[in-house]
Amino acid sequence: MLDKKINHPLHVKENSKISFSEATLAKAKQIIARYPAGREKSALLPLLHIAQEEFEGYLSADVMDYVASLLNIQPIEVYEVATFYSQYYLEKVGKNVIEICRTGPCAICGGEAIQAYLEKKLAIKTGETTPDGLFTLKAVECLGACGSAPVMQINTEFYEFLTKEKIDSILADLTLKAKEDKPEKSLWKEKFF
Repeated sequence: MLDKKINHPLHVKENSKISFSEATLAKAKQIIARYPAGREKSALLPLLHIAQEEFEGYLSADVMDYVASLLNIQPIEVYEVATFYSQYYLEKVGKNVIEICRTGPCAICGGEAIQAYLEKKLAIKTGETTPDGLFTLKAVECLGACGSAPVMQINTEFYEFLTKEKIDSILADLTLKAKEDKPEKSLWKEKFF
């Protein structure tokens, strides 16, 4: 029974040499140093965000193994976290990841219609990436802003009280800025300092 090939990103290892740039490694060491000896695993969430940005926008098995080695923990401990949280990606995603809330309060306030509008506007289904690699659309569980539903998050920026007009404006702005690098304020590695 075990001769069956498993088709999951965690089972694809290229065994390539992975390492942070010198500047990023210095930031990672600063984050790790915030925690007492033996509690380095506490730095896992920020390090995964930083690794995702540094290594093509997603966490390959090799990248997660590298993060595990920095924290002196087992790779499975990293995999467990990376597969639990929706903001960690195990496969390549677009430059802008749109996470639309799909829970009850957002649905009641028009979230399902907003999700359908985004699918139509981007000409993709939820879970897909536009052919130009600019947008990935994901449905996620509660984004914690029920009082301002419907809501979505794009990269690190949060958008509330969504309407079709707001969506059009946001997408137009992001498309216009597509050739630019992500602004520093939207990078996770800048959020932890």
